[in-house]
Amino acid sequence: MATGVVFEEIYLQHETGGHPENKLRLINTVSHLKETGLWDRLTKIPARAATIEEIQYNHDLGYIEQIREFVENQGGGFLDMDTIASPKSYEAALWAAGGLLEACDAVTKGELANAAALVRPPGHHAINNRSMGFCIFNNIAIAARHLQKKHGLNKIMIIDWDVHHGNGTQDSFYADPDVFYCSTHRYPFYPGSGAESETGSGEGKGATLNLPFSHTNREVFLAEFKEAAEGPLTDFAPEFVLVSAGYDAYKNDPIAGLGLEIEDYAALTRECVDLANRTCGGKLVSTLEGGYNLEAIPRCIEAHFNELMKEG
Repeated sequence: MATGVVFEEIYLQHETGGHPENKLRLINTVSHLKETGLWDRLTKIPARAATIEEIQYNHDLGYIEQIREFVENQGGGFLDMDTIASPKSYEAALWAAGGLLEACDAVTKGELANAAALVRPPGHHAINNRSMGFCIFNNIAIAARHLQKKHGLNKIMIIDWDVHHGNGTQDSFYADPDVFYCSTHRYPFYPGSGAESETGSGEGKGATLNLPFSHTNREVFLAEFKEAAEGPLTDFAPEFVLVSAGYDAYKNDPIAGLGLEIEDYAALTRECVDLANRTCGGKLVSTLEGGYNLEAIPRCIEAHFNELMKEG
């Protein structure tokens, strides 16, 4: 079995101009992967637009319609203080979620060993009724519900190594014992959530694990991630592993940074792959979140794919 990749031209039509979250992130990445020869070794997964019903797995219908009408009537602009929409952004957001769902389907059916979705706009800050932090629809939260509803899986693991805490994803599953959310992130930092004390509520108590870091050394970061992966994440025994793969903890990211090197993303990927191998037959799909250094993100993603492909 091979490693799959999701990429469509529609993701480049989410136009944001000089905004940090812009189409050059994907253009540079795909170009780099082609130059290295890695692109030809990946199995291309055709994407599609998620249906409205699928987006509703995590978002209010009124909010979905609000985004559609905003784009149709105004042609775009700021959805919130951080998030830009353009004429094709609603369509791109549907295809971002749908592309991730197709990757999950392919891996669940055993057609691929694992996969990574190179999609935009990203998703982990979006909550059920509003955009936030460059995100319109929460792609990974939708995917988790899709795996449960379409494929009958029960226990889903979401690992989020973006430098920003995925508040939207945490909110979606905070009281849910069947979706374990683990986040490594800079703290205190945007969006303000992600304290170590945030561990879930009600039946979901203990199914949220936050690993907040200030500027620390890489060895500590990787050691704590490994300890979590081999401990509580393995104990949860997920049936599928989803990864919110943000690359903005890289040391020279223009927005954030947390001192990580490019090779550290290989190490993080390896821990996630090993977790999936221990618990669910290697079933793992990642989706792109942040990462804004236009020279580094292609190499970070290359490191990610190289580890995934060791299983393919």
